[in-house]
Amino acid sequence: MEPTAASHDLAASPARPRSLVPWRLLALFYDFWPVVALWMLVSTAFTVGFFLAGHRSRENIAPFSALQWLLWLCCWIVAGIYATVSWRRGGQTLGMRPWRLHLTGARGEVPTWPALWRRYAVGTVSLLAGGLGFWWAFVDRERLTWHDRLSGTRLERREKRPR
Repeated sequence: MEPTAASHDLAASPARPRSLVPWRLLALFYDFWPVVALWMLVSTAFTVGFFLAGHRSRENIAPFSALQWLLWLCCWIVAGIYATVSWRRGGQTLGMRPWRLHLTGARGEVPTWPALWRRYAVGTVSLLAGGLGFWWAFVDRERLTWHDRLSGTRLERREKRPR
């Protein structure tokens, strides 16, 4: 059977990359657990500090107080350190490993620290917007999320290594 012009055009055009959104969400779910453990450590330090500062009653840190906002900021920074150090050291967080997801720069290089922090910050905004930046990958021509595009990074799913 002779190839038609239409089948020849399909073979010549590169395949559209996969969005990886389901894999990204699974990795986020896995990464949620070590991040919660880190948040618990930070919260414990704040609670002990609050107690030692003279609040020896059964009071908690007041909701929406400056101290609580500082606690939230510290938790966000600790989660960012976990993510950016993991991405920088091996291209993966713990949650990305089982799904063989690997983060690189746009040309395959190790991303810079500013690019990784930009990725983390934009990813946070994306999650706060109901995951809109993740869902964007379904319509993007290169299947990139907001944080991929704005940080100049790419997420790829690698093949299984033979044993």
